[in-house]
Formats: sequence, C-alpha cells, structure tokens
Amino acid sequence: MTIKVRPASLDDLPTLLDFEQGIIKAERPYDHLLKPDPISYYDIGEMIEAEDAEVMVVEVGGELVASGYAKVKRSRHYTSPDWHAFLGFMFVRESHRGQGINRILLDALLDWSRQRGLTEVRLTVYPDNEPAIRAYEKAGFENYLTEMRLGLED
Repeated sequence: MTIKVRPASLDDLPTLLDFEQGIIKAERPYDHLLKPDPISYYDIGEMIEAEDAEVMVVEVGGELVASGYAKVKRSRHYTSPDWHAFLGFMFVRESHRGQGINRILLDALLDWSRQRGLTEVRLTVYPDNEPAIRAYEKAGFENYLTEMRLGLED
C-alpha cells in the first residue's frame, strides 16, 4: 500500500469532520466536562486556509486514514522561545492504528514546524490517556506542565 502525507484541502472536510467526532468520542471518557453531542473542537476549514497552521492528512491506498495539525502559537510571555508549534487534531482510523501512521504524520508536522523556524513543539493530552502519552513519549515528548482543576459544584 502506498502511504502519502499531504496538506488537507477543503475537499477533505467531510472526512475530517468525521475524524473530529472520532477524537471527541475517544476523549469523552477522560473529560466529564465535555458538553453533550453535538460538539466541535475545531474550525477545520479555517485551519486549512490559515497561514499560521497546517492540517495534514495521511492517505493509505487513496483512503484518508489520519489527520493532525500544527499551529504557530505565541508562548507565555515569561517563557522561551517566544513562539512554538502546537499540535492537535491527531487522529488515526482504528483500522490503521499500530502501523506507524501516527509517527509518519507527526514527522510531517514536525518538519512543517522546523521549516517555519520553530524550535519548540507542544501538545495537550489527557493524563489518563496512557496510549497517547506512550506514543508521544516514544516520539520524544516529555511532560512539561500539569493543568489542574477544582469543580466547586461537582
């Protein structure tokens, strides 16, 4: 099978919207604060057209099987570097998991980030999502900051 990584186009939007719902479904068990369906995390069409972001897809045999984005973001004013790449929308169809597709996609997003002169890449992951954490650690990511919450009405 031929594996191809490419920038997403607006023609990919119907599939990408399905991928987004797959992400939400997978993350729902980790986050009881998510509102009931239907919800959306991203404006994918806007990101596809944005100058400061790149939505990438992976095709296997002509079928879209994975997605992710890198977006240029300003870092906190008291940290270095001033700008970093933020990754999100990471999704691989269940039928293609465990085949290295996520790593291929990640490498393409990291290359995009390097081409923009960025030297730092960040992402967020739920602390109980151990498979995702292992995958990102395998790619060289390390825990940086833990965000905590207290629900006063929980």
